[in-house]
Amino acid sequence: MTVIRTGVHKPEVRLRWDPSPLGEPPRHLDIVAATYSVEDPHGEPVYVVHTESRSPDGTINMTRHSETGQGFGFVEVMVLELDRLAPSFGRVVVGVVIHQDGGRRTFGDISHAGTSIVEKYSELLADDFSTVSTATAMTLCEFTRDGAGQWELHGRIQGFDSGPVEFPRQMGASGQA
Repeated sequence: MTVIRTGVHKPEVRLRWDPSPLGEPPRHLDIVAATYSVEDPHGEPVYVVHTESRSPDGTINMTRHSETGQGFGFVEVMVLELDRLAPSFGRVVVGVVIHQDGGRRTFGDISHAGTSIVEKYSELLADDFSTVSTATAMTLCEFTRDGAGQWELHGRIQGFDSGPVEFPRQMGASGQA
């Protein structure tokens, strides 16, 4: 999936999934965002935001978080204020990871899962995880600055076989665009 949208300012990444059936351990998914410097856009992240955390400068925030999937609609939301990011940042990669508590789970095991990136009233990107059904983590997109300093959205669906600890280190180095 290749979606290129220039002039993105304040997108929201939204995530939904159904809770576990009665008697099973909770299904817990997380949105993860990693920021990269202009000097090393595919190296180590400058910082990573996930699970009720926020960026040191307050530009990337989890505004809603679920550990079970219970609720209506999108139960986890991350807001990225790209225009407020310092000029030293040139790339932000966003992904989703499944916690592996209670046994191995893939996106194919999670019912009614999906994600959407919106800005104001426009949906910029949506995915139902069907192309990464055997993965335990996935990158969804990356935001990069163009030559004029405008942020561009690039869809980058790619599955990984990793968990919440190792995924943030892997997500930015793969599929270099």
